[in-house]
Amino acid sequence: MGRVITDAAHEFLAERHLATLSTLGRDGRIHAVPVGITYLDGIVRVIGSRGSQKFVNAERSGRATVASVDGGRWIGFEGPTRILTDPESVALAVELYAARYREPRPNPERVVLELTVERVLGSAGMRAD
Repeated sequence: MGRVITDAAHEFLAERHLATLSTLGRDGRIHAVPVGITYLDGIVRVIGSRGSQKFVNAERSGRATVASVDGGRWIGFEGPTRILTDPESVALAVELYAARYREPRPNPERVVLELTVERVLGSAGMRAD
């Protein structure tokens, strides 16, 4: 896919900002929840508990969007998703999360949602065109 975000976007994604993860529920309604996100090499990651509604929705539909905003700066990502449970994928997601936010509490039910970026939206200077 090549370079999809700018250096300014990488800097923004290293700062501590929460995001909103939006998925579609079984009834077609949008399910939007606040989450911490990380971005590495075209993949957005979200950690959480196995069976939570956001992961159930993402697994069922196979798609999601995330968006993060700080004043006039914002960035959003759209793409296919998958839920991973293997220890290596979860450990990487936790490591990335801890570097951006803080060490998460222990959670034996932790899984990771990976969103493969197909589309980037953002304020001026965030998208590499």
